Amino acid sequence: MAPLGSFIAEHAATSRKHGSKTRRFMGNSLRGGPVQEKDAAARPGVASSTAPRRTGGGRPALPAPSTDCGRARRTGQCTPVNTPATGAERLRSAIIDAPSPALLPFFTAGHPSRDDFHSTLSKLADAGDAVEIGVPFSDPMADGVTIQRASETALANGVSLDWILRELKAHGDPGAPLVLMSYYNPLLAYGLENLAGRCGECHVGGLIVPDLPWEECERIRELFEDHGVGLVQMVTPATPAERMRTLCRGSGGFVYAVTVTGVTGGERRVSEEMTAYMQRVGECSSLPVCAGFGVRSADQVRTLAGVADGVIVGSAVVDCLERGEDAGDFLRSLRT
Repeated sequence: MAPLGSFIAEHAATSRKHGSKTRRFMGNSLRGGPVQEKDAAARPGVASSTAPRRTGGGRPALPAPSTDCGRARRTGQCTPVNTPATGAERLRSAIIDAPSPALLPFFTAGHPSRDDFHSTLSKLADAGDAVEIGVPFSDPMADGVTIQRASETALANGVSLDWILRELKAHGDPGAPLVLMSYYNPLLAYGLENLAGRCGECHVGGLIVPDLPWEECERIRELFEDHGVGLVQMVTPATPAERMRTLCRGSGGFVYAVTVTGVTGGERRVSEEMTAYMQRVGECSSLPVCAGFGVRSADQVRTLAGVADGVIVGSAVVDCLERGEDAGDFLRSLRT
């Protein structure tokens, strides 16, 4: 992701198997269909979109659990108040407190080798504001060639969800909040209740599940919120307005705004249409809004700074690691 991708319009008809059950891909969740408003607001103690929007862009100010001024804090106009109480709150605060926009690098755990995991995590946490860690999967349908290849390499290296959690616990706090990205099958195979508890122990503040429709996410959302982990919801340019509001209200930590249709990877131009779309998402959300897909240059980051609270950098980071280059240096170059 920018590792999330083609769960939008053209993939609405795609399906995959969950044992004997066929699950439709994310396009159904994001494009339309009946939306269950019940429990769209997050549970107590979890940073979610139920509060008024932080300052910036003419939106109402946010009565913060940990911060109360959003963008104003970045310019020194506000002072932090309380320490975030949960992983989701820490994730939210890290994004809105960062230099605008926050950088959220993504890498696939165990790529290019398992031996690189700890050093890669440390470098990305040092250079970024939060780190998204991909769980390798054999059928990463939302991802482009770069991340598909990274998943294949990681699986060949023997990486599993259990291995990732063990390594995260051994690593300790990397200094930046963590977001775990996984397709749903590995989570089910591991056991949702066990996973929620372990994520809470491993400094994971957010979970992204690109093939889990909104209508089917209530159970996992509640389980993870009980451990202070927010289930990050995703919107796209094709998401209808009312559904976008529902998804934003139900998100935890931040809202993931997919900026283009298609799979991940490849540089994208920040168009006027994209800018208008990001503004629409921001008007719906009280949480930080992070833009995903195709971010590879400092120019793109500067352009997105006015409309996005954070930028997710995925394929470009994975490419950098595959070439044996320093991904931390690459991330820092995006801020210039």
